[in-house]
Amino acid sequence: MNRLLRPALALPLYALLAMLGVISLVWNFAAMLLYPLLPAEAGRALGRGVIAHAYRLFWASASLCGMMRIDASCLDALRNERGLIIVANHPTMLDALLLVARLPRSACIMKADLMRNVFLGAGARLARYIRNDSARTMVKLAVEDLKNGGQLVIFPEGTRTVTPPLNAFRPGITLIAKLAQSPIQTVFIDTDTPYLAKGWPLWRVPPLPIVFRLRLGQRFTPSQDSDALLKQLEQYFRQSMEQRTPDAQPACQTSRAPTLS
Repeated sequence: MNRLLRPALALPLYALLAMLGVISLVWNFAAMLLYPLLPAEAGRALGRGVIAHAYRLFWASASLCGMMRIDASCLDALRNERGLIIVANHPTMLDALLLVARLPRSACIMKADLMRNVFLGAGARLARYIRNDSARTMVKLAVEDLKNGGQLVIFPEGTRTVTPPLNAFRPGITLIAKLAQSPIQTVFIDTDTPYLAKGWPLWRVPPLPIVFRLRLGQRFTPSQDSDALLKQLEQYFRQSMEQRTPDAQPACQTSRAPTLS
């Protein structure tokens, strides 16, 4: 990027981030007031719906001003499915925003300290997002949410990708699938941007526009052997990402993987 253009291009990006921060702050204040007043089911639906719409507004604004190019339309086919686990690779900090914006039924698994964050905490609690400070409680809450018709967004790498194309998968996903008897839908996030990858600071301007393309992969059925299914899932992600060609178009259909015996 031309150094003379960088300051000018930075202004719309900073404005977008500021807009997102203001929306988050205002909604979290409202969510803090609503949390003790609303029944759990109503709070969950309202909280998740508002978060999804707020993130969609952010992505639409980013696309309109030319800062980002985003194709996440493949997720629309999943939005009304109940009891579905969505797993994706995790190249940047923006990945959860991409998925949740299109999936208003979904919950995220969040670090416990984010539940205390002024921009995220109250809204996440109202939406009944799931804390990860206790593995046993995390699994229990995730299973309950899926059985109640929710969706679960999980990044099996556990953190943003450090060793491309993929970090080793952490356990838990396939155990949740087994206990909830929920299918696992794979989603691939294709991007070349370094923005908000590991080590990239929030305010540093990346090459623009930032491009994200999402595509659906295979769907895996739960297995009694959750460890074997986890290995199969990781192998599938690695093979698919290594074979991906840069100019290939996103695939909006899903196929089913063989069931483990």
